[in-house]
Amino acid sequence: MIDRPFTLFAFDVQAPAHLTAGSWRNAGDEGHRYTDLRYWTDMAKVLEQACFDGMFFADTVGYHDVYAGGPDAALRDAAQFPINDPTLLVPALAAVTEHLSFGVTASLTYQQPYALARTFSTLDHLTGGRVGWNIVTSYSESAARNLGVGRQMPHDQRYDLAEEYMRVCYKLWEYSWEDDAVVRDAAAATYVDPSRVHPIDHHGEYFQVPGFHLCEPSPQRTPVLFQAGASSRGLTFAGTHAEAVFINTMTPELSRSSVDKVRQAAAGTGRDPRSVKLIALITVIVAPTDEQAQDKYEDYLRSVSIEGALARFSGWTGIDLSGYDLDMPLQYAETEGVRSIVEMFSRADPTRTWTPRQVAEFLGIGGTGAVVVGSPQTVAAELRRWRDVADIDGFNLSYASKPAGWLEFIELALPELRRQGLVRERYDRDASTLRERLHGAGNRLTLPDHPAAAVRALRGTELREPQGAMS
Repeated sequence: MIDRPFTLFAFDVQAPAHLTAGSWRNAGDEGHRYTDLRYWTDMAKVLEQACFDGMFFADTVGYHDVYAGGPDAALRDAAQFPINDPTLLVPALAAVTEHLSFGVTASLTYQQPYALARTFSTLDHLTGGRVGWNIVTSYSESAARNLGVGRQMPHDQRYDLAEEYMRVCYKLWEYSWEDDAVVRDAAAATYVDPSRVHPIDHHGEYFQVPGFHLCEPSPQRTPVLFQAGASSRGLTFAGTHAEAVFINTMTPELSRSSVDKVRQAAAGTGRDPRSVKLIALITVIVAPTDEQAQDKYEDYLRSVSIEGALARFSGWTGIDLSGYDLDMPLQYAETEGVRSIVEMFSRADPTRTWTPRQVAEFLGIGGTGAVVVGSPQTVAAELRRWRDVADIDGFNLSYASKPAGWLEFIELALPELRRQGLVRERYDRDASTLRERLHGAGNRLTLPDHPAAAVRALRGTELREPQGAMS
């Protein structure tokens, strides 16, 4: 096991509450300030002072309306709703920081690649190369209805679309503009040399993009690519494209299985499996002593909304548990979907018989990620165990209360983690972009085994036939 510092992201959503159901009810919680730009810029400065790698924003273009057949439970608990667009927030956060990076979730199912490529090139320019794209295909039927699609595209077909989508984006980011296309030659009255800007001539099953990219090359060209697919199809996609993969499991042992599958998927596409970073979702509740941390955890539990947790879970899975007695063991429910829930939770703790109430309590703090409760020494030991057992590279740090969860982690846990060499004490001044911080070698996606490389190799040529073959 390589002794390396963890990658640390603060995980949030531009909404009153994220994964912890009822977090907005906790005394002192500031989730209601999600519309206040000063809140976000202040937090960005705090996280940079603590040497976090970045802020990572989840997002959804739908709302949870599966539980009890409607959105009421989600609305009552502010379950990732109301929700604003995180891409509009990033430039303001970049303006008050120098090193902090920003991961942004964006669905490729409901936005044309020509427009999304422009958005991320713009963000990459304005952040100086400190941006990444968390690629999602969306799971919400409400998003499909409200964005004019009617019904969700089937799961595997969404990934078929995603494969072509990525090819279009690579062509726009990596091929369309040569590095020296912008000449700014006043004497020749030429700002951009037309001979160095190329149409991508993409004609595929889902997309027709004949022209060239709207933006000149940004510091990273292609933003750092994140993904979190856990299905067989999702793992193949992640193994092909992702530079970092988020995993959501409850124990280091379960996470190791997920990590191995991701690395195997990367190797199966001809990539170096170690070129993919693995980031685990985690919520840390820390206090000076283990007993105080446990008391704090139990206090947070009292604020958890059972309905809010089940609304989230039903939205994520499409399975409505509202018709079941909260205290009825799920093993007696004759529903294939519910059996899958029993299997999932049995793997996490095979000694328990799960009821809907227990599922909600389990998910109530931190969602489907792990929760670590204890003193700074206990937290450090547990995070070290995650590294050693699960072979992960870092954490997406969620919270039980906003922003108290992050502030207490910084105040109490971070000094001990630094003492043990588990996190960095300062930024590497030579790593100015997110890609350099994650991989340590250049700000462009130059890995020869990545599919973007085949597109990049064509840059500056007129070889339309090989490029067209990628369509």
